[in-house]
Amino acid sequence: MSMVNSISGKLVFKDPTVANVEVGGFVFNISISLASYEKLPEVKDNISLLTHLHVKEDILELYGFADETERSLFLNLNKINGIGPRSAMNILSGTTPVEFKQKIIDGDVKSLTSIPGIGAKTAKRIIVELKEVFSVDSNLSDNLGFENKKENFVIRDAQSALKSLGYKENQISKAISQLQKDSNMPDKLEDVIRKILKELN
Repeated sequence: MSMVNSISGKLVFKDPTVANVEVGGFVFNISISLASYEKLPEVKDNISLLTHLHVKEDILELYGFADETERSLFLNLNKINGIGPRSAMNILSGTTPVEFKQKIIDGDVKSLTSIPGIGAKTAKRIIVELKEVFSVDSNLSDNLGFENKKENFVIRDAQSALKSLGYKENQISKAISQLQKDSNMPDKLEDVIRKILKELN
């Protein structure tokens, strides 16, 4: 998780790529997508944005998102070799997260290349690296796996712990999917890991 998880304050400036938010006398310059821009209130109104702080050498860049759905896709895109945070933000400005994920699940290279910033090679790389994850997610809800719930953070920690034990990602995802279908997902991390291990074994 990013060191700066969210920012709440007064919106003092906005355009389709940037929002400036004043918090306690400081003004934060936050890069945003077109989708987030369209959800911003009027200048001088109070605002709350989810964020991701990108650190690279001597550069600190803050990215903002109107909801967890958009941030989740942004973070997934950043894991792909050749796609940096700025490219990910450009991609988010050219489509909605749900539409984008469906294109990946369908393996639709042509539709992906119609999004600014995605060429054929990049589209194929995205499909290869994210299709399985999103296909599993699509069985869980109409939102294709994007859920704005505390449960997501517990599941994420459980996945990391189980990967360190040598379990494969697709095995873990299938076990999680089954628990969620059965509405059998505990609240505590240790209980989640115990339940998943039971499914795996």
